[in-house]
Amino acid sequence: QVQLVESGGGLIQAGGSLRLSCTASGRTFGRYAMGWFRQAPGKERGFVAAISWSGGSTYYVDSAKGRFTISRENAKNTVYLQMNSLRPEDTAVYYCAAKSVSLSDSYYGSPDEYDYWGQGTQVTVSS
Repeated sequence: QVQLVESGGGLIQAGGSLRLSCTASGRTFGRYAMGWFRQAPGKERGFVAAISWSGGSTYYVDSAKGRFTISRENAKNTVYLQMNSLRPEDTAVYYCAAKSVSLSDSYYGSPDEYDYWGQGTQVTVSS
């Protein structure tokens, strides 16, 4: 079992930056590919960014490319999402997720592929 706890959300003006953190406990953190997803009111949960277990591969939704950066520190059991140039349309609850991997060093973009989820952290971007 892996427990995930997100932090770093809040209220910020458009154009500002936030860094989300997701800290894992339980099984060896380094054997999990990680992802960030978000869900706005009335919308389905959507993919934002993903990172392989080694950190060597990353993947972003088009709207996040050039603005968001996903990274991880396996020694700290933590994955980050640095969000710059925030827009009102980025407003959502942000969730981190973990997918157990054995030999693969891939990233994963579908929420159905993930095994564990955090409770989410609210990000609100005002115009």
